Amino acid sequence: MSINLFDLTGKVALITGAVHGLGMAMAKGLGNAGATIVVNNNSTEKLEEAVNIYKKAGLNAYGYVFDVTDEESVIEAITKIEAEVGSIDILVNNAGIIKRTPIVDMEVIDFESVIKVDLIGPFIVSKNIAKGMIKRGGGKIINICSMMSELGRDSVSAYAAAKGGLKMLTKNMATEWAKFNIQTNGIGPGYFATSQTAPIRVDGHPFNDFIISRTPAGRWGEPEDLQGAAIFLSSKASDFVNGHVVYVDGGILATIGKPLDEN
Repeated sequence: MSINLFDLTGKVALITGAVHGLGMAMAKGLGNAGATIVVNNNSTEKLEEAVNIYKKAGLNAYGYVFDVTDEESVIEAITKIEAEVGSIDILVNNAGIIKRTPIVDMEVIDFESVIKVDLIGPFIVSKNIAKGMIKRGGGKIINICSMMSELGRDSVSAYAAAKGGLKMLTKNMATEWAKFNIQTNGIGPGYFATSQTAPIRVDGHPFNDFIISRTPAGRWGEPEDLQGAAIFLSSKASDFVNGHVVYVDGGILATIGKPLDEN
């Protein structure tokens, strides 16, 4: 009897902040692989809209309102999810924010708010879901990192600091929890074609031209390009993969870039 290593049938996957964009694309991928999808958001309206999108796509989906930075709210939500939907087998820490401000102009409160959502949030959610995974004998945790986990860029100091920290938190989670059959890994998206990037993805726009020339694949990523990595790291296929960040970036981090005079 053959085993489909990528089959997620019977699994419950919580993908935080997956009400649009890349998070929604990854959640759809997990749902199409058989998982029951649970998503969260701070806004009831956006959450309901997202759950309807999942259901119209034929996926089994549920939504819960809670704040990933509020541990009391997170614990309450986990309890409800596991009572109403089932034990959480897969956690994708996708919720995140960014504030684009030069360091000398950035207020401490804004820097702290990014760190709180992008780094402390995954710590809070993972810590409390891992307790159940340990008791049940296993689970999958995926932290959504970034190329800014490796590189700097103007005006994103807080985001880069959080994502660099999340990369190292991923390694430490793997170090502590691998013995409980929990695989903790990360996904680092490159530059993707989303509604947020639409204004700069036009021919002739300097940033669009920069990304196309900087990416060996010669294009922006499509949200669906993240689904394979998400399914792999959520499935039995990755049972001995721990503490890694899979960069889905079209090869950007593999190269120094093209010479200026190269077409």
